[in-house]
Amino acid sequence: MKSFDEQLFHLIAEALQEDLGNGDHSTLSCIPAHKKGKAILKIKQDGILAGMEIARKIFAYKEPSAIFTPFKKDGDSMLKGENAFEVSATVHTILACERLVLNCMQRMSGIATLTQSYSTLLKGYHTRLLDTRKTTPNFRLLEKEAVRIGGGINHRFGLYDMIMLKDNHIDYCGGIQPAIEAAYSYTQRIQPALRIEVETRTLADVAAVCAIGKGKVFRIMLDNFTPDQISEALVLINHAFETEASGGIHLQNIVSYAATGVDYISVGGLIHQAQSVDLSLKAIII
Repeated sequence: MKSFDEQLFHLIAEALQEDLGNGDHSTLSCIPAHKKGKAILKIKQDGILAGMEIARKIFAYKEPSAIFTPFKKDGDSMLKGENAFEVSATVHTILACERLVLNCMQRMSGIATLTQSYSTLLKGYHTRLLDTRKTTPNFRLLEKEAVRIGGGINHRFGLYDMIMLKDNHIDYCGGIQPAIEAAYSYTQRIQPALRIEVETRTLADVAAVCAIGKGKVFRIMLDNFTPDQISEALVLINHAFETEASGGIHLQNIVSYAATGVDYISVGGLIHQAQSVDLSLKAIII
């Protein structure tokens, strides 16, 4: 598996190529290639700042000698009117990177802001907050990084780093027991370190996993259970497996789920319901 930076540099290269094509003709037509400049990132909306390190790496990727001066760091609270960073580089680099930096930071800051809203509600509870794979294609790396910055925990990154037997897997396989047995046999043959999580839809499903999953399954997902049903399920599970509540959980009801004592709550909305935060990159005229 490629490192974070390797994946990031691939993302940057593809995104810049998408935007620049055969050249930034607006800049090429009126700015000399050697001209140096400065720009400052202005915060136009309150929230949680995310993407500072990504911005630094974008400018450095395009121009290694660019000077990036941060005034804040990832995870800081930000207020309208504040400045996040200053960058000094050729004007061509600043203008070529401007939209990519803003797109990344605006999106990431929106996700981090929403994630912190959820995380704050869980303070004092045993329960921890997970994201999901409900992400923007080819942008998952940075969306999940924003969740982490906002105080959440990254669930699996893809289909390759965990076995999750969801409803469709179970139905296609013919039931919970054959699905678990097949998945466990697969891990022992192919990759013993792969952990298995099983989605359950009823208390009967939970009982079935408890009966056959010990030593094979590490976590039970309780999908679309009410808080009362979660509590009943936790009695059945009796700490034999990690537990995760998922489905229909939002800011207005997350505390009632956390109060059950479930280990994790996963919320797809951390990413797909987040609204981008308003930021702008402005030239400094000396």
